[in-house]
Amino acid sequence: METRTLPVYEAGAIDVPFVIAGMDELVSRDTRFEPHSHPTHELLWNERGASSVTVGARTWTVTPTIGLWIPAGLLHSGITPAGTWYRTAHFGIGATPALSERPVSVEMTPLLRLLLDRLTHESLGSESRALTEKMVIDVLAPSDQELLVQMPTSPLLRPIVEAVDADPGDPRTLADWATALGVSARTITRVFRSETGMSFGRWTAAVRAQRAAILLGAGLELGEVAQIMGYRSVSAFGAAFRRIMGSTPGTFRLTG
Repeated sequence: METRTLPVYEAGAIDVPFVIAGMDELVSRDTRFEPHSHPTHELLWNERGASSVTVGARTWTVTPTIGLWIPAGLLHSGITPAGTWYRTAHFGIGATPALSERPVSVEMTPLLRLLLDRLTHESLGSESRALTEKMVIDVLAPSDQELLVQMPTSPLLRPIVEAVDADPGDPRTLADWATALGVSARTITRVFRSETGMSFGRWTAAVRAQRAAILLGAGLELGEVAQIMGYRSVSAFGAAFRRIMGSTPGTFRLTG
């Protein structure tokens, strides 16, 4: 995996000469972006494939339909699989209001994507650019759907987190972990809910769905991903994935 080290900027550390400016990249190798931050607000989404962004103990999945707003100056890292085509739009903090003071998912609607595409046209005149930028800011809104997993940090749960991170298909049940850790299943459930808002089972399913979206975005077959994630059948995998992601696994698969 390629590792990229990027600068760490405080919000507004650089006085940028734009309202909204974008870039894109088709990533040829699995790439890890080390913790970094921008002097501008960032909207990140993908034209193709799925990637992830981590802030502290929280990890978001970024797709062609669900992007992520990252406030200026916020330290974040990311993983982008080979074949992912990602895009970003940076917003000058002196010229645009912050959508949120914390990271939030953004639905990449056809209208929003069309407006952002228009801003990439070099022939766009200054008046048209200003109007388009205003329209982007007007339609930009947090999404009700957030592909987010909160990682628990309790020492009690660390063995579970490490095991599932190493192998999302780890078959051990709540009862198995209770025996291994020498505590009751009720205690594990209580700590999971306190730190993640989820039960052990729901959290495990969320981690699997998030990791599966990355693999599907890299082009792996549904059956292969289902097996890696520990499901006995594609249908069982598909049902669990839909409950978490709100859409079928096929919509995340990279096909070309």
